[in-house]
Amino acid sequence: MTVSLCVREPYRVDGDRGFRFGVVAAAAVPTVGALAPVVSPDGAAAMGGHIDDTLGDRLRRYLADGIAIDDAVEALLGAADVATRRGRQLHGVGRTSRVAVTGRSCVAAADRDGDHYTAAGTHLPSEAALDAMVDRYTGAAFGDEPLAERLIDALTAAREVGIDSRRGDSDGSLTVGSAAVRVVTTESTDSRRFYNDLRVDASESPIADLETTYSAALLGYEQAVDAYGDPNPRRLPDDEN
Repeated sequence: MTVSLCVREPYRVDGDRGFRFGVVAAAAVPTVGALAPVVSPDGAAAMGGHIDDTLGDRLRRYLADGIAIDDAVEALLGAADVATRRGRQLHGVGRTSRVAVTGRSCVAAADRDGDHYTAAGTHLPSEAALDAMVDRYTGAAFGDEPLAERLIDALTAAREVGIDSRRGDSDGSLTVGSAAVRVVTTESTDSRRFYNDLRVDASESPIADLETTYSAALLGYEQAVDAYGDPNPRRLPDDEN
């Protein structure tokens, strides 16, 4: 049902260490953005398979309490019965660790993890979609473009390969899907960057529509800054890979 990418990008501004956490996800059903992405100043995670709509809030609380994301995921999955646990996919990155778990009952599923990212999907036509998404992201990781833009671009690379065997363009029966991107930074700001939290809840071309929505949101943000000024002028972070 879902293909997703979670990333952590550390940086320094004026000597202070900060993090950007982000998730991008797409699914062959509506409203993936309401359930799958879990993002906070403490980490980023995404769910696939049998999604529990309470799992995200519980995971955020664990991370806020200082529990490492791999320990938090182990606790959450361990609290479920065996059948439920086997049907779940849960992956993500925290401040100090990462985790990717795919239950054995998840259909055509796979996951990937690297130093500062995890990726996963279910109902994949092939694992090439995950490889394409990871390759596109890592090729631009820590780049000058906003993280949300780079995440959407990585999702586009997966779409070009094919991300869901049930979609109409993959000889499947489902034609309406969804996509979402969310980025949270630990650097405190007084203004909200419109382009960091976007959803396309029901569309026959959700990833393309997410790209269009992002471009419009970025333009709207720039227009607002031009009209009213930016209360948080962007400071360039020191490189820290």
